[in-house]
Amino acid sequence: MKVVLFCGGQGTRLRDYSETIPKPMVNVGYRPILWNIMKYYAHFGHKDFILCLGYKGDKIKDYFINYNETISNDFVMTKGGQNIKLMGSDIHDWNITFVDTGKTSNIGMRLLRVKEYLKGEELFLANYADGLTNMHLTSMIQEFKNQPDKVASFMTYKPNQSFHTVTAGDNGLVTSILPIAETKMWLNAGYFVFRQEIFENIVYGEELVVEPFQRLIKKQQLMTFHHRGFWQQMDTFKDKMKLDDMENSGDTPWMVWEKNEEFFKNGVNDPLKV
Repeated sequence: MKVVLFCGGQGTRLRDYSETIPKPMVNVGYRPILWNIMKYYAHFGHKDFILCLGYKGDKIKDYFINYNETISNDFVMTKGGQNIKLMGSDIHDWNITFVDTGKTSNIGMRLLRVKEYLKGEELFLANYADGLTNMHLTSMIQEFKNQPDKVASFMTYKPNQSFHTVTAGDNGLVTSILPIAETKMWLNAGYFVFRQEIFENIVYGEELVVEPFQRLIKKQQLMTFHHRGFWQQMDTFKDKMKLDDMENSGDTPWMVWEKNEEFFKNGVNDPLKV
């Protein structure tokens, strides 16, 4: 199953990095967040990637063209470094298509621009390139397959920050205040599954989760998959520091390729129609 990754963002809230590299190339530990996301999909057997490039897309191309397997794999070096024998490999069986989808395109436009590369795919996956999770992807895909009349599904995540939601009338009188974790609010966390019919619901220029998703909702063709485990977006410098601290301490729930199947049997996923 092909995986479309939206890699064109500038990451303006990561100012220390955005002037030199695109957001997907910002490291978590010693590998870009994009690599971690691709490694996640590869773990579940999805190794055919379409990268929707935009801002500084050449940096992403250069990274993979000059990919250094020795950074994350054991190896034997002989003859003073003239010979390198890898004991493992990350991307030797990955197929990566690089597509320039425009510097200022939104997500809906980027998806339309790679439509030709998805011909023949009954189902395909898609995702932003800035969020990590330990969701059991196979379970989500199977739930979607069990609903053949649905066109799209996406992962939603229950926010657990210590913010409060406030409801007030036009006169400013507060009618309720609740911790965000106690509300019915869920966040769009990406990790999409689509059928080909998604293209029939997008008009060029539209943002994917605005007009197209509203059409699917009206036709009852949109699902979501509740995930109660780990998800962390890297949207700000503070987010990056949090992920780096987790990686440095060995607390890496998104590295599902290092876990066994028991890791997923914790009741953190729940399919739900929307």
